[in-house]
Amino acid sequence: MSPAPARDGRATPKRVAKKAASKAAAAKKKPAPRKAAAKKAARRRAKIDPERVRRVVETLARHDPHPRCALEHANPFELVAATILSAQCTDERVNMVTPQLFARWPSPAELAAADQADVEEVIHSTGFFRNKAKNLIGMARRLDEVYGGEVPRDMDELLTLPGVARKTANVVRGECFGLADGVVVDTHVNRITKRLGLTEESDPVKVERDLMALVPKDQWIAFSHRIIRLGRTLCPARKPDCARCPLRDDCPKIGV
Repeated sequence: MSPAPARDGRATPKRVAKKAASKAAAAKKKPAPRKAAAKKAARRRAKIDPERVRRVVETLARHDPHPRCALEHANPFELVAATILSAQCTDERVNMVTPQLFARWPSPAELAAADQADVEEVIHSTGFFRNKAKNLIGMARRLDEVYGGEVPRDMDELLTLPGVARKTANVVRGECFGLADGVVVDTHVNRITKRLGLTEESDPVKVERDLMALVPKDQWIAFSHRIIRLGRTLCPARKPDCARCPLRDDCPKIGV
């Protein structure tokens, strides 16, 4: 006569094998986390009314017909430097600092040879001045030694410059060379596109991916400038002026 099956909840070899098989089967059915997130994002974007996106893009174009970068610069080198300084700092403050910076070190070769303490003194008011000074000198040195003092157009090459991440590279390629690899996502773009319901993400890379799927490519550069300007004027983080906002009719979170 065979023994009665265990009833005390203890794990028998048969139970362990059955449980393992069940977990393996469940794992096969579940999509990989990244793939599942990508599919969810794609479904969310598909629900966004393309007609509303079109109206947002066109309304912004009428409201701000001549968008431009708020960072004052005379050439690509100056824009790279200004964008590095703009991290955790207002463009207004950067524009107050860069005239002295470029007067003392007007070229990559001259900035590459600068004493870091001197650069720190000039850019001190922009915050994080030690790290920014180090990146500015490193960026200038690489431009001088590797690229003959010229700012490269290629995205991958731009990303090799100290202090230059994708946002900075997008700004430089779009503003100086008219090339669009993506949508510049700063704090204003991140905040306002979420208010507009164009994304639910907070990670700038994911926000950019959502916007690239919704906004026509020929509008990527101008769209960023227009949203940034809107964020500085009518749609700040606190107390947005919804009554005067040109997008009030297409903003699902108006007044939030």
